[in-house]
Amino acid sequence: MLRSLIARGIDAQERRVGVPLHYARDILRTSIGAFIKYSMVIPMSSHRQRLSAAEVFTARLVATQHEDCGTCVQIVVNLARQAGVPAATIRAVLSGCVDDLPEGVRDVYRFTTLVTSGDGDDSELRERLRRCHGDAGLVELALAIASARVFPTTKRVLGYAVSCSKVEIEVANP
Repeated sequence: MLRSLIARGIDAQERRVGVPLHYARDILRTSIGAFIKYSMVIPMSSHRQRLSAAEVFTARLVATQHEDCGTCVQIVVNLARQAGVPAATIRAVLSGCVDDLPEGVRDVYRFTTLVTSGDGDDSELRERLRRCHGDAGLVELALAIASARVFPTTKRVLGYAVSCSKVEIEVANP
């Protein structure tokens, strides 16, 4: 009964994010307890109070793109569009055209790039972001970046991240 309810929830989530979630079904099939714990990452990934949608989705896109080249990026693109992030901003993030990003989003892009790559000193950007958004904004960035890495890693371990796919930006909002 519980598996059936959760499976219907996965169906709904697939419609929301616009891609199949076969790996989630595999986790559910293997262990309800593991699935429930895994699903707790979803609320963490969607936490947003201080940052704009463009800023938080920029962090999520950069971190996800660093880890994945397929459906996980597509999910974040679809969710960003549903949250009202302009297609031009998403395109600029995915193509690395930092100068085409709104000013506040540029710092988030650069900071997330430094954090995910581990290359360079991110302290100046961290302090600039802290001045702009406070500690709460940094916490949001931390959760956005960390959670964005969980999904592709899980898929890769389970054998579901085996090929790249073209990312569509002009998606219809549900």
